[in-house]
Amino acid sequence: MILAVALAKLAAPPNAAPARPVVTARGPLLSADGRILAGGPLQARRYPHGSLAAPIVGFVGASGGLEGAERAYDGRLGRGEALTLTLDTRVQAAVERVLEDAVRRTDAQFASAVVMETRTGNLTAMASVPGFDLNRWPQVPPDRWRNRAALDEYEPGSVVKALTVAALLNEGRTTPDTVYDTPMWRRYAGATINDIVPHPGQLRTRQILRYSSNVGMTRLVEDVPPEVLHRYFSAYGFGRPVRLGLPTGDGLLRDPEDWGALSQATMAFGQGLTVTTLQLAAAFNVLANGGRYVAPRLVVGAPTGSRAVLSRATAASMREMLHGVIDEGIRAKAELPGYHVGGKTGTAQVAVDGRYSGEVFSSTFGGFVPAGQPRFTVAVMVRGAKREYQGSQLAAPIFRDVTSALLSLHAVRPDPGP
Repeated sequence: MILAVALAKLAAPPNAAPARPVVTARGPLLSADGRILAGGPLQARRYPHGSLAAPIVGFVGASGGLEGAERAYDGRLGRGEALTLTLDTRVQAAVERVLEDAVRRTDAQFASAVVMETRTGNLTAMASVPGFDLNRWPQVPPDRWRNRAALDEYEPGSVVKALTVAALLNEGRTTPDTVYDTPMWRRYAGATINDIVPHPGQLRTRQILRYSSNVGMTRLVEDVPPEVLHRYFSAYGFGRPVRLGLPTGDGLLRDPEDWGALSQATMAFGQGLTVTTLQLAAAFNVLANGGRYVAPRLVVGAPTGSRAVLSRATAASMREMLHGVIDEGIRAKAELPGYHVGGKTGTAQVAVDGRYSGEVFSSTFGGFVPAGQPRFTVAVMVRGAKREYQGSQLAAPIFRDVTSALLSLHAVRPDPGP
C-alpha cells in the first residue's frame, strides 16, 4: 500500500492545475450608433442594454444562438465576426418608451412599431412591446421573445385606403378631386357597408381619405378588375415575407381569382388581407419615396434593392393628400407644430375563434415626415386596447410622439412657411 501511494505521487505532475472551462469566442453585435448590443464569449454572453431591441438581438444557449440575430447570424458571430445592425439605440429606446406608455395607458395586449429611413430602407427602430431583459431570458414567457413587428399578421384596417387610392390614381381610374355619391351607408354585393364619421353626401377622392369613408371606397373600386389591385398590393410587398435575415411573416393576400366584389371592396379598406407592421412600413414608404419600393434592411452593408411601383407624380399627389388627412382631420392627434406630416389611421376588428370580435381591435397608423421630402417612414400597430382603441385616438398620437423624437434626435429643421 505504501509503495502504491508513492508511485501515484511520482506519476502525478507537479502543481497540477484544475482544468479550465472551455471559452468559445463570439463576435459582438453592434448598433449603427456604435453601442454593443451583445458581447463576450458564448459561455458568458452579456447584453449591456438589457431589454432594448430584445426580440431583434436575441440570445444564445450552450451551443449557439437561439433567437433573433444571435440565431440568424450564428455562423458569422461564431467565427468571431462583428455584426452591425442598422438600429439606432436612441431611436429604438424612444420608440419602445412611447409604445410602453401607450400599452400601459390603454391596457392593451401588445404593440409594435417600425421606423425606416425613407431613402435607404435602413431600419433605425423595430420595436415590440412588452419586451424582456435579454440577461434573464430563461425566466420570461416565450411569447415575449417574439419579434411581433416582423412576425405578427393582422388585418390593418383603413390605413390601406391610402395604398388603394394610390393604385387607382396611378392607373388613371380616379383623380384627387373626382366626386362620388357617398351616403352614410350602402348596400353593396349583398352586404351593408357603413361609415362612422359623419360626412357630406358627396365626397371627392381626397375627402374619402379625409373622412375614411368605406362607402366611398366601394365607389372607387366597383368597376376595377381584381387583377389591378392585386398587382399593386403585391408590388407593395403584401403576401410575401420581407427578406430581412430574421424570420418574417408573409401575411395573407389571396389570388385575384378568389376575389369577389365584396371581398375586393373590404380589402380596399383593409379587411380580408393581413400584413405585418414591417410590411406596412415598407408599403407606406413607397408613397414617401417617390413611388419606389425599397427593401427594408437590418444589417449594415447587407444588399438591398428597389423597384418602381408608382409614378413620382402619383406619390407626390398622395403625400399632399395624406398631409391633408392630418391637417384637416386629426390635427390634434398627429400633427407636429412646425412640420408637415402625412399619414393615415386604421382600426380593424380582430378575428377571435373564427369570428370578428366586437371588443378586440387593432389600431394602426402609417405615415412619414416631413411630408414634402420625407426622411422617415413609420408604421404603428396596437392590439387589444381596452380604451381609446380607434387608430385616431391611439396609433396616431404614438406616431406623433415617435416622429417628434426622431426630428429632435436628428436636428431636422422645421418646414418653411405655414
